[in-house]
Amino acid sequence: KKQEKDAAEIVGKTAKIYYDYLLHDDYAAFVDGSFRPDSIPSSYREQLIDNAKMFIAQQQTEHQGIKEVRVIRHRADTAKHTADVFLLLTFGDSTSEQIVVPMIQHKGTWLMR
Repeated sequence: KKQEKDAAEIVGKTAKIYYDYLLHDDYAAFVDGSFRPDSIPSSYREQLIDNAKMFIAQQQTEHQGIKEVRVIRHRADTAKHTADVFLLLTFGDSTSEQIVVPMIQHKGTWLMR
């Protein structure tokens, strides 16, 4: 149980870090935090980066941007090397949204699925 609790805390912090990359316009780092079993062409990676930029631009237009990301809760299955992280996104227009970030542990690193 302690191992699962520790893993859940680590994965929660990791998911928050990935979303903090978005807040600081580090779209490439956000994209690189996603699990892909195979390498992808650089043109596809650039499209994913552009999608992240468009997502942030859309949030800016619709909600005056994302102002804060907080971990609400997390749960990990250490046997399956998977986890779910529940994040709360708080927007500039005082609204908020809870999202679930599914995670997978690959070669010792937690990545978004």
